[in-house]
Amino acid sequence: MVKRISAGLSGIYLFMIMFFLYIPILVMIVLSFNGSRSRVVWGGFTTEWYGRLFSNVQIREALGTTLLLAFISALVATLIGLLAALGISAMRTREYSLVMGVTNIPLLNADIVTGIALMLWFVRFMPLGFSSVLIAHITFNIPYVILAVLPKIRQMNMSIYEASRDLGAGALYGFFATILPQLAGGLVSGFFMAFTMSMDDFVVTYFTRGAGINTLSTMIYSEIKKGIKPEMYALSTIIFAAVFILLLIVNFVPDGGDLKDLVE
Repeated sequence: MVKRISAGLSGIYLFMIMFFLYIPILVMIVLSFNGSRSRVVWGGFTTEWYGRLFSNVQIREALGTTLLLAFISALVATLIGLLAALGISAMRTREYSLVMGVTNIPLLNADIVTGIALMLWFVRFMPLGFSSVLIAHITFNIPYVILAVLPKIRQMNMSIYEASRDLGAGALYGFFATILPQLAGGLVSGFFMAFTMSMDDFVVTYFTRGAGINTLSTMIYSEIKKGIKPEMYALSTIIFAAVFILLLIVNFVPDGGDLKDLVE
């Protein structure tokens, strides 16, 4: 009896989570095909907003800036995070705990504190613009990469590297041939996590961007007072569909097994 009640409560809890997470996304998808600009009146099915999306220069520029920032910051953060993780893993217990504590601060710290602190730093030493936003994104992305790579380093079999050195491989060649492949899963996970966090960020971007620099998040924020354009519903739907298709490929297509192994 207790097990049935527990199972029923678990089902209700799961349903509530799914409901509150995915109903808003479903509403957004429906609105992207709504012929009316109203969010409460159905004006018939249309794909007009998708056509306008690709002809809207402002949205295209904001999307391009967002993707460029996310890709470059994720790539640089992955490289720096890899080197940092290798160095941290070689530390003694006391230093390791201290550095990991410092690494966790940006993850637990409020975004507004990070954004204002970086803004004050940039205003003092450099003009606000694309470079300042890029540096800010790299800064808060690095801890995510470190935490993704460190578990892979602990699982790594160093005897393979030592064997390659005994067989005559140089230190650099041995690293790329034996160590890097073992860390590939953590690097891919860290890269995608950093890419996602960069695309999703608003607060840090808002405080560190200069005039004329707009990402999707800052552009949507600036449109709230006058109303969000239906084209943004279409763009969000496309992004959601792309992520959903990627997850399907990774989890259900047999050829996606290698990619799944990398991500995991």
